Amino acid sequence: MKRGFYTIMSAQFFSSLADNALFVTAVELLKADGAPEWQRAALVPMFALFYVVLAPFVGAFADSRPKGEVMLISNTIKVVGCLMMLFGVHPLISYAVVGLGAAAYSPAKYGILTELLPASQLVKANGWIEGLTIASIILGVLLGGQLVGPNLSAWLLSVDLPVFTTGVDTPAEAAISLLIFVYGLAAWFNKRIPYTGAALVPLRHDPDKSMLHNLVALLPDFWHCNQRLWQDKLGQISLATTTLFWGVSGNLRYIVLAWSAAALGYSTTQASSLVGVVAIGTAVGAVVASMKTRLEHATQLMPLGIAMGVFVIAMNFIDQLWLAVPFLIVLGGLGGFLVVPMNALLQHRGHNLMGAGRSIAVQNLNEQLCILGLGGLYTLSTGMGLSAFGAITAFGILVGFVMWLIKRWHEHNQVHHAEELERLLNIARHDDLHG
Repeated sequence: MKRGFYTIMSAQFFSSLADNALFVTAVELLKADGAPEWQRAALVPMFALFYVVLAPFVGAFADSRPKGEVMLISNTIKVVGCLMMLFGVHPLISYAVVGLGAAAYSPAKYGILTELLPASQLVKANGWIEGLTIASIILGVLLGGQLVGPNLSAWLLSVDLPVFTTGVDTPAEAAISLLIFVYGLAAWFNKRIPYTGAALVPLRHDPDKSMLHNLVALLPDFWHCNQRLWQDKLGQISLATTTLFWGVSGNLRYIVLAWSAAALGYSTTQASSLVGVVAIGTAVGAVVASMKTRLEHATQLMPLGIAMGVFVIAMNFIDQLWLAVPFLIVLGGLGGFLVVPMNALLQHRGHNLMGAGRSIAVQNLNEQLCILGLGGLYTLSTGMGLSAFGAITAFGILVGFVMWLIKRWHEHNQVHHAEELERLLNIARHDDLHG
């Protein structure tokens, strides 16, 4: 691997670490302010908001500048979101700004790999990036929980600057202040990402037209790519499955926090460790799937998605830590074992249909729309007075039912589009074929 790759990995790790720690901190900030349950649940869809709104444009923005510069700008936006929290802006609005930075960060993070590394190293590189991302989720959630806990927060609040008063008076505010420095560390690595020399594509393809006209012109091509992937008989199934998985995964962080408080009486600090347990299970499931599952067998794993919905419902019956830990590992493992081959199948079909970059943009839109939708439904249910147990039950039923519908959709394709499916599966079996 080139040295620049390790710089990219370091930048990604610290940026993602701060993102996940900030989520736990924002939950604690809202809790300390006496915010209702629905506002804490709304953090998840608010983070996803700009992923959805800006999906057609962030890829083009990432291609218009050096990727390291785009990542630096993105981290700067995240710092602005943190400062907004500290200066009294509502945490939901502030966390949405952090999501804006994350939305711009994603295409640059993956796009630079193809610029920096040869094709033979891309699989390995993506594996390292995904592994680091999972590690940053685990450590970030744990870090956030410890920062708002009594021990570290007391130490942070005891720090006194001699020149001026900071106005930082609560554990959550102290945690946010420290996370600004973590984002700063990520930005330091961003500055050291080498310029790859890849050709830049200006945002204004037609210099005679306004910037607004050029941005609007990106929409038809994006929606055409989205349509092509949904019409493909394997692409539609893998896209639907991965979209549902990431919708569940994105909201599961908060659901575990809410469940831990209701079922186990845990504080935010204690509950954050259980979120890390789910991530560990996901990592284990992902590793096992990568060793045991072939690309063409990905669609056979859809019953695991139904099982995920059942397991979410079953969380309501767990009230002991010794049961909760292995249960959450299995829950995460089911998701990890399902998503790795399905994601590989989706990337395969996307590459053949429209190229990797556009495929990732389409995938991001659909996944974040699902996070936004499921998060919105969970937030609505708690806002209407449904208990944490009731909201979790409704969430699990919805997940299991949608996954059952996707499975029936594939079974319909197997009956009515058997020849087309066999052709596409044959492409998946042979690296030298293209569809």
